[in-house]
Amino acid sequence: MVRKLWAIVIVIAAAVAAAVVIAVRVPDPGISSALAQRQPDVTHGQYIFMLGDCAACHTKPGGKTLAGGLPLKTPLGIIYTTNITPDRDTGIGNYSFADFARAMRLGVRPDGARLYPAMPYTAYAKMSDEDVQDLFAYLQKDIAAVNQTPPANTIGWPLNQRWPLAFWNVVFLDTSHFAPDPTKDASWNRGAYIVEGLEHCGECHTPRGVAQNLDNGRKFSGAVLQGWKAYDITASQQSGVGGWSDDALASYLSTGHADGHSSASGPMAEAVDNSLRYATPDDIHAIVTYLRGVAPIDNAPAIAQNPPAANETSPPPGLGVQVFAGNCANCHDWDGKGVQSPYAALRGSRTVNDPDATNLMAILLAGSNAPLPVEHAFMPPFARGHSDDELAAVANFVNGFFGNGTAKVTAADIGKARKALP
Repeated sequence: MVRKLWAIVIVIAAAVAAAVVIAVRVPDPGISSALAQRQPDVTHGQYIFMLGDCAACHTKPGGKTLAGGLPLKTPLGIIYTTNITPDRDTGIGNYSFADFARAMRLGVRPDGARLYPAMPYTAYAKMSDEDVQDLFAYLQKDIAAVNQTPPANTIGWPLNQRWPLAFWNVVFLDTSHFAPDPTKDASWNRGAYIVEGLEHCGECHTPRGVAQNLDNGRKFSGAVLQGWKAYDITASQQSGVGGWSDDALASYLSTGHADGHSSASGPMAEAVDNSLRYATPDDIHAIVTYLRGVAPIDNAPAIAQNPPAANETSPPPGLGVQVFAGNCANCHDWDGKGVQSPYAALRGSRTVNDPDATNLMAILLAGSNAPLPVEHAFMPPFARGHSDDELAAVANFVNGFFGNGTAKVTAADIGKARKALP
């Protein structure tokens, strides 16, 4: 019996040791030998840079381009983004191409330290050798070097230990590159490559599990990050984009606005401004084609459109209408169609009709300042100068008068939203 128990212990110990070896070993980044003979295309690298939306995370507001330092609120603590300029001391100027590919695809720095998956290397693992090579050439040749060290992350022990991320990678990192589906056409495959890889849409639009892994059983069904909701982008008629026309979805992706549906704000406005606005019409069409094929997931509250007579009555008296009259009506007007800009339209907006009111609260608190392709969409923040009671009241008024009246925002909800925002 004792001999049998020892045998079991030895087998378990061997399995653990093997797992450690597999996890700690840094695999080859998967660079084909043919790349040594290829001349990188810097112009194409710039396009890959745009589609990858690198600037959104690696450039902080008011900071030098790609010098890092943007604080990301995560369940682990605050992670500050890195400097990816070609500076030799604080950036990636000393990286070889293999170093860069390893960081992009495997989440491992040249010194062997593991990157937190706030860096979407799990998506970039799908990138082709050529796209990684062109992106590296662009960053090395066309970006100004900035000598700047980002602040240290504020992650407490033991989560500040990076070595366990090796085990996380064993479980959650698929290192295989994108392989086209031969049963699908070229547009669908191109869209899959962009959505699943370059644009890493799932990083925001897919809920996460307890280990901060993407819950792909609910892929693209929506999630909340840093106080903003990335909406369901499955083909769901109830809460996704199944009811949008192809033209409306293409317009939203490329301009940040789709009549009768929504205007982008917060991180989505940044994604449009920094990335999607530069996508070619063919690539926008490919994204739409791929999203159309994503199976609907109806596990979220319905985001209904405006009731037919929602705005045909006089606004009800109360604190909400007072706040709206004094701060909002000049731009949004009492019919909800917007005065100066279609971006100011409230009728039909996902933000207005969402029963969770997540983005409605966020935009009231943080405003919107996005130089989108059609025009500069600006709304001032109301976090200062307005109490939580006032903002809750105006949120409920907007949802009830211009939307479906399903939101029930409290002052406590506003308080939580204040804390969640960056």
